[in-house]
Amino acid sequence: MEYRGVVLDVDGTVVRGDEAIPGALDGLAAIERAGLDRLFVSNNPTKAPPAYEARLGRAGIDAAADEIVTSGTTTTAYVADQHPGAKTFCIGESGLRDQLRDAGLELASASADPEVVVVAIDRGFHYDDLREAYVALEDGAAFYGTDPDIVIPSADGDIPGSGAIIHAVSGVAGREPDAILGKPSPVAQGIILDRLGLDPEEVLVVGDRLDTDIALGASAGMGTALVKTGVTDAETLGASEYEPDYVLDSLGDIETILTE
Repeated sequence: MEYRGVVLDVDGTVVRGDEAIPGALDGLAAIERAGLDRLFVSNNPTKAPPAYEARLGRAGIDAAADEIVTSGTTTTAYVADQHPGAKTFCIGESGLRDQLRDAGLELASASADPEVVVVAIDRGFHYDDLREAYVALEDGAAFYGTDPDIVIPSADGDIPGSGAIIHAVSGVAGREPDAILGKPSPVAQGIILDRLGLDPEEVLVVGDRLDTDIALGASAGMGTALVKTGVTDAETLGASEYEPDYVLDSLGDIETILTE
């Protein structure tokens, strides 16, 4: 298959912390030589695209903000479209809260009868936040999660992600989120394909997670390549319902796909 675009996961695929993963720069160079359009797509909602541009720059990767989509991007776009100007209670860090506010949503406390509750990773998450989320959801507010990642890679090892906090809120509220809006959701698929302007079969998704990256590509009809530089080991791959089209040691091996 001759691909015209590539979707690249960020953490565990391209960078770890602020450093490029071994082989990543070679892989990006191969993508550039092949003339593919690219999009960096992260399930980390803590940073807006300009902050990701700066972070990738520190790793030696020249990427523009309009080449970057995060679960904060997809969540903000969806909530602002479905609930324009809504009072919104948010568990999340400042990067997500700023995006919601910039999209015209009114950030509100749990006691202000919010219409929408958005839950994401928050490294300052506290028991009081869980109590507030419970109050905010008591009267039937819409409930959205940014992304399903239970654990995420960091420079110091895997840490709890948005999915862990969403599960905590879901458990105390006694209800599942109305939608989780990062990878592999249909919302994320639509935004990605719209940004690239390509048909699904023309796009290759490269990532380290089976249940988000590979699921995103497979459910949308895109090609899929799993890299071994992140959270997925051979045992997890063997037991998974998701079967990538390709398995690579690192992004540096992508040229073997592009030259087929």
